[in-house]
Amino acid sequence: MTAPFDLGGRVALVTGAAGGLGRAMAGALHGAGAALVLTDIDERGLANAASAFGGRAETALLDITDAAAIQHLVDGIMARHGRLDILLNNAGMGAAAAFLNEETAQWRRIHAVNLDAVYLMAKAAAAPMAAQGWGRIVNIASIYGMVGSPRVQAYAASKHAVVGLTRAIAAELGPCGVTCNAIGPGYVRTAMTAPLQGDDGFGRRLVAAVPVGRWAEPADLAGPALFLCSPGASYVNGHLLLVDGGMTTSFL
Repeated sequence: MTAPFDLGGRVALVTGAAGGLGRAMAGALHGAGAALVLTDIDERGLANAASAFGGRAETALLDITDAAAIQHLVDGIMARHGRLDILLNNAGMGAAAAFLNEETAQWRRIHAVNLDAVYLMAKAAAAPMAAQGWGRIVNIASIYGMVGSPRVQAYAASKHAVVGLTRAIAAELGPCGVTCNAIGPGYVRTAMTAPLQGDDGFGRRLVAAVPVGRWAEPADLAGPALFLCSPGASYVNGHLLLVDGGMTTSFL
């Protein structure tokens, strides 16, 4: 293997790509030579992301909970490119509520976005990957795919389920040349964590709990994403790669 991280000639579909983690990880794939198809519900953010890549990225507004829209998108990619090699299943949402007070509607919405949509995207993308005999599916889970915490029961349950889904897909599609892995970020400085970033007490506790002593930045996910999407990860399948600065290594 002379170029284990070369994605030249590969087509990558990235969800939640308008900013934060999605944009940073898409940038890594772009830098390795992949042709990008970026999706989000944020039209302006998508345009800005495409501009950052020199206009050499396709964009599509997408409701990731809409199975018909997802299939339409994948069919369009196949019509234009004749292949789909990489799915970076990044789009998601978070919300906190006391367990006894959480509305059922919020529980269902979080699972629709964080779990059902991951399933729908993976299912649509996996068909052409399996047919061509090569593919990479990378689902964005969380440290809350391993642990729990007060007030995030819906989020934690959805991310635990993403890890289980990842391993099941890996077991079934591995023989087809398609790998499926997950990344479990810790606390990253993004719009989703903005309220926590403004809480000095939380920030101090977090930094004290992370052995490397800082918040994660979106760029910290770029290398792990590129690795799992690359030919160099051909024997990595069904794995949860934690990118948490060591936060989950201990209780203190």
